[in-house]
Amino acid sequence: MSPTTIQLIGATLFALAIVHTFSVKYFERLAHRYPAHAGSFHFLGEVEAVFGFWALVFVAFKFSITGKAATVDYLEGRNFTEPMFVFVIMVIAASKPIVDLAGFVVRALTRATPVKARAKPQVFYFLVLALVPLLGSFITEPAAMTLAALLLRDHFMSKNVSTKFKYATVGVLFVNISIGGTLTAYAAPPVLMVAQTWQWTTSFMLAEFGWRAALAVAVNAIAITLFFARELRHLEYHASEGTRIETPWTIVFVSLLFLAGVVVFAHYDSVFMGIFLFFLGFATAYGKYQERLVLREALMVGFFLAGLVVLGAQQAWWLQPLLTKMSPDAVYFGATALTAITDNAAITYLASLVPNLSDEFKYMVVAGAVTGGGLTVIANAPNPAGYSILKGNFPDGAIGAGGLLVAALPPTLVAVFTFWVMRALGI
Repeated sequence: MSPTTIQLIGATLFALAIVHTFSVKYFERLAHRYPAHAGSFHFLGEVEAVFGFWALVFVAFKFSITGKAATVDYLEGRNFTEPMFVFVIMVIAASKPIVDLAGFVVRALTRATPVKARAKPQVFYFLVLALVPLLGSFITEPAAMTLAALLLRDHFMSKNVSTKFKYATVGVLFVNISIGGTLTAYAAPPVLMVAQTWQWTTSFMLAEFGWRAALAVAVNAIAITLFFARELRHLEYHASEGTRIETPWTIVFVSLLFLAGVVVFAHYDSVFMGIFLFFLGFATAYGKYQERLVLREALMVGFFLAGLVVLGAQQAWWLQPLLTKMSPDAVYFGATALTAITDNAAITYLASLVPNLSDEFKYMVVAGAVTGGGLTVIANAPNPAGYSILKGNFPDGAIGAGGLLVAALPPTLVAVFTFWVMRALGI
């Protein structure tokens, strides 16, 4: 490996961005200590701003070294469709008609479950952490993350629950979303990066990944529900609310059409951005059936992912050779670990550029990438959306990176068992 000056700068700034991600609480403390500069420190204390900020620093370095033309060419050569898509799908999925529908469906399933009334909160909680992540295989992972995070925030993240419960919930949510999108070939970002190149169809995904993912999702959701059963039992039970949905069904239906249109045209930014503009007009015209759209939160998430695109492209010089030197089993654990400090879609994309990989290697690199997708905020594209929605319910208004890592380890080990151990045993 003989990296250029720009590549070395990119790798260094990428490392600094990772350290910054784990240090956002420090900047929040600085904001309180130096009120004259509180605005700047609050900005640096936003996890969603981290990679965007360091991407800007990288662009400034590149501009000073290579000039305007080369810098513009580099940015024009990056694909920002995913950040744009996550921004759009997050706003639409978090709109009141869609959230009302999701809550209505989960409440209806909860009421239909033949258990005692005092166990209903546990059933509701289980369904949010099991059913909604698997739904991500059809409405895409970012949309599933948005819906699940909103349901958890509104029903289970009150001041009456422990911080331990909150971290455990986010850990399971992030892991289940990462693996829950693998039942199809179009919903999970790391699968999208390889599906066309390797000719992976939805039937292939369901046979090789989907059932393993569904098993892990169910085990994780059951385990955390049982572990916190006593704490859940004392929560106010919103799932027992009326059987009627507040929003008129015509508004819900049109909102679903907008959501479906964005999902179908997820690869075509000019199309889904047009659909989004029509949605904004619709939401404005029927504002009485809407609440505040999460435009700011979605923009910050898009900013985060765009920064990851800019900086992530500079890591291929060391990441791709590292992956290709591993055996299939080693690449599984390597991809799981590397995903935590990069992005699982970046891992699989770099692997897709290597010719003549074995089928076993292909499986292991994708399985490892989705397994590690819940360990950090940057590990999976939907994670910043969930972070943005839920962070206000945590102490100091932030989800600690160390706490998230520890909380995500148990459900990650469950995914290791279903994706690697069971396969090694021939199951």
